[in-house]
Amino acid sequence: MFAQLIQGRTSDAEAVRTALDTWMRELQPGSIGWLGSTIGVADDGRFVAVARFESAEAAARNSARPEQSRWWEETQRLFDGEVTFADSEDVEVDLTGDPDRARFVQVMQGRVTDRARARELFAQLPTEAMARFRPEVLGSVMINHEPDRWAQIIYFTSEAEAREGERKEVPPELQAVMEQLVALSPEPFDFIDLRQPLLYSPPAAGAGLPGPREAAEQAEEVERST
Repeated sequence: MFAQLIQGRTSDAEAVRTALDTWMRELQPGSIGWLGSTIGVADDGRFVAVARFESAEAAARNSARPEQSRWWEETQRLFDGEVTFADSEDVEVDLTGDPDRARFVQVMQGRVTDRARARELFAQLPTEAMARFRPEVLGSVMINHEPDRWAQIIYFTSEAEAREGERKEVPPELQAVMEQLVALSPEPFDFIDLRQPLLYSPPAAGAGLPGPREAAEQAEEVERST
């Protein structure tokens, strides 16, 4: 899998949403190897998008489409200053539920002094124990990029349940491993809260959504039907 992490700032989140809706409606049908995207604008205007593709080659071919270039030329004007792109084929997906049902997404990012050791420690975290400890987590995507940088996108059932989970005492079987992971970071983690995440998927993938819908709207529709 290949992932592209895009970040910037905008003072017009609604216009960005409209541009993304246009991409999904007009450009997505002709996209090449696109697997889905998670996008949002934090309260302070920080924009984050994670686009997943089958491969780096597919992503490059998609970017080379004339219609894609025209769309980006218009869309980049909606951002205040530089937009950064980080590409990676070092992507790990961990699913314990359906992330398309997430109503809150948190992006954590930082640096690591020993990536190999960090992988070993992550592998030591018992999956079942983590699921019991944080049942509100539906899944995550870990993106390692550049020599020492990483970003983890975490999908939650809701912000309220995520905050409740943050207040829990970490079980002993997880505490030691987590402390070692924190010790591998030379600087504090950066957190970006996406309270109105947009979860885009190809029409035939995942939950089979016909197009982009805000996560909260998806959940409300499910609640009305049950």
